[in-house]
Amino acid sequence: MKKITLDARELEHPKPLAMAINILKNLEDADYLYMIHRKNPVPLIDLAQEHHFQVLSREDAEGTWHILITKNHSVDLKEYLFV
Repeated sequence: MKKITLDARELEHPKPLAMAINILKNLEDADYLYMIHRKNPVPLIDLAQEHHFQVLSREDAEGTWHILITKNHSVDLKEYLFV
């Protein structure tokens, strides 16, 4: 799987959401979005789930959120977490 990284920790709303949506529009089945954010982007997660993407969102010990999104439902996103 090809990782497409979006580090949104320093970006202000709505830029992270707009950038992530643009990535999702062009996401291939063999790709996944790996977003790093200072908060859990609930609107993005809801939108991705509504469009039948697989989503994994986890907060690390430092309070940074790691969000993985893919079209491919046959992969275990936990394997790609923190990679």
